[in-house]
Amino acid sequence: MTPSAFQHSILAWFDQQGRKDLPWQHNITPYRVWLSEIMLQQTQVTTVIPYFNAFVEKFPTLESLASTPIDEVLPYWSGLGYYARARNLHKTAQTIHQQQRFPDTLEELTALAGIGQSTAGAILSIAFHKSHPILDGNVKRVLTRYKAISGWTGSSEVTKQLWDISSELTPIERCADYTQAMMDLGATLCTRSKPVCLICPLTSHCLARINGTVALLPTPKPKKIVPVKQVIFLLLSNQDKHILLEKRPPTGIWGGLWSLPEFDSIDAVRDWCLTKNITIASEQVLPSARHTFSHYHLDYTPLVIQTNSPTNFVMEANQSLWYNVKLNLGLAAPIKQLLQQHNTEHNYDQTSTVRKIR
Repeated sequence: MTPSAFQHSILAWFDQQGRKDLPWQHNITPYRVWLSEIMLQQTQVTTVIPYFNAFVEKFPTLESLASTPIDEVLPYWSGLGYYARARNLHKTAQTIHQQQRFPDTLEELTALAGIGQSTAGAILSIAFHKSHPILDGNVKRVLTRYKAISGWTGSSEVTKQLWDISSELTPIERCADYTQAMMDLGATLCTRSKPVCLICPLTSHCLARINGTVALLPTPKPKKIVPVKQVIFLLLSNQDKHILLEKRPPTGIWGGLWSLPEFDSIDAVRDWCLTKNITIASEQVLPSARHTFSHYHLDYTPLVIQTNSPTNFVMEANQSLWYNVKLNLGLAAPIKQLLQQHNTEHNYDQTSTVRKIR
């Protein structure tokens, strides 16, 4: 199949079956395309849509995002995960705003925080109609199966091979539609599991389909042992039933978000309360849960402590506060869930342990 025939098949399919009503496909601007591409990294379209809509309603332009403090931006990313994306988005918005123009070359875009070659290619193709290849997860899967390429797609050798193929197949004309079509094909037909090969526009030329190796490609990432970290999350509740939160460092896991204080053990929590002159009126140990990051598992046990002690130690250096539902803060998904459970009434599972301190 020649590159021209490949492009024709992909675009004909897109014209009839491609998605054309996604919110970022309307009122197309470089800012909206860039925002959508960042949000869509390792995140499904159905998850992104409500976040995208809320984000652009609050920050309709790059200038409005750049002029807003990061603490006021993170709440609109809360729950979407991979929070470095939000920090890089904000940093890059400020850089572009200072430059007074949105970059429109591959070199300029890839020099900015959070923008790699594939994201830059998508921005250039969709927002500027400049022909550039992309290689996100969906496109990798389509091309890997189409050419029956074995080997982990994260390896430098396979990655280079896929970039060469993507470059060869990307058209000059209708590059925006083609870019969207390739992403759509991987997201809707050439899916990771249960691909719909019978109605794929490439089915008669797909080597993996012909060889019967669709289910084996792309080659899975080599497995490695994922470490497990165990922590105690403290839900310290005062007389007003507000919960103590601490602001995490600006970098690292959940960087810049508000979170519950973490401890290695329940004894460590009690020692901390003692140093802060916090009297423990009651303790409640809730069932443990697991949150998985890309490189480790976090097993956390929530510990609810009720105190009637004065709590003037809070707000030191603006790194802690008492949370109530009226506050709009950037919260990681597990923390947000725990706070919602707490605020809905304290109806915890009957298997939890309660200790009254007399």
